[in-house]
Amino acid sequence: MTVTPWYRRKSRVIPLAALALGVVAALVWTLSPWPAALLIRAMFESSADKTVKEMEPYVPEGGLDSFLDVQYGKAGADTSLDVFTPAGASGPLATVVWIHGGAWISGNKESVRPYVQILASHGYTTVALNYSYGPETVYPTGLTQLNDALAFIVEHAAEYNIDPDRIVIAGDSAGANLTSQLATLTTSPEYASLLGIQPALKKDQLRAVILNCGIYDVSEIPNAPGIGGWGFRIALWAYLGDRDWANTAGGEQMSTLDDVTADFPATWISGGNDDPLTPGQSQKLADRLTSLGVAVTPVFYEKDHVPALPHEYQFHLDFADARAALESTVAFLDDVTR
Repeated sequence: MTVTPWYRRKSRVIPLAALALGVVAALVWTLSPWPAALLIRAMFESSADKTVKEMEPYVPEGGLDSFLDVQYGKAGADTSLDVFTPAGASGPLATVVWIHGGAWISGNKESVRPYVQILASHGYTTVALNYSYGPETVYPTGLTQLNDALAFIVEHAAEYNIDPDRIVIAGDSAGANLTSQLATLTTSPEYASLLGIQPALKKDQLRAVILNCGIYDVSEIPNAPGIGGWGFRIALWAYLGDRDWANTAGGEQMSTLDDVTADFPATWISGGNDDPLTPGQSQKLADRLTSLGVAVTPVFYEKDHVPALPHEYQFHLDFADARAALESTVAFLDDVTR
């Protein structure tokens, strides 16, 4: 009888163990959105940190009062907000409430802090919101929290220089999607009933919305090409809690394109010419709102525009087009809140 030496036996065991680990890893990636969602989150957070650094030089020095990490709910940091208001302001100011993006699986209020500080320097109170997202929680938890945040803002308006009758909700990417849901919730009783959420704002309190590079029809995502399409499919699996998310009630409810009505508030909407979401999402919603008679301020670019403007281009303030979009946003705010 021949006995295989231990060192030869070990050389066989190691590849078998590696194969088993590979199979387990493949099953985990196939059966759960967690691994891929956390990888995408790490990539997004790294990119967001760089974008914040790019915006910071454009923030005016001083002149603002800040209220940071104010708790509007009971979920810790997930239900917190920051407020910025011009120092020494004597009365309540029109207020911009900003909902950050991050594909419904990442992001935080700090990622938009420079931008909302810039807006506040133009004479507005601005509020940046946190909310819960996937895969730790699933839809509509974040949306419900954001509605609660609006209720908190109205209730505590006097403490933070907020005019509760002149509120503008704004968002970027996934935050624009959530903004569109809150605006539809506020202006469409049918949609509010469908979601089972009592809107925190009355229709006349919501003066306008600002929508940057958002998604308003998730039915297009299953067929979206490339790594971006794959990423959005993973994100929606994590956010909606179902691998077959396209056929869930949540997948239908978060698509606002067919639910907006003529009562939707005045809208500033934009997307970059190098953002694959722009034609089928931002431009499509702009056209839909215009057909309903909603006052729309669209900011789009020709396909061959140079430089090519990426997803969330508005935060890249080194671009002249981003600075022009900011000026357009401020002019829009001045118009809808006066």
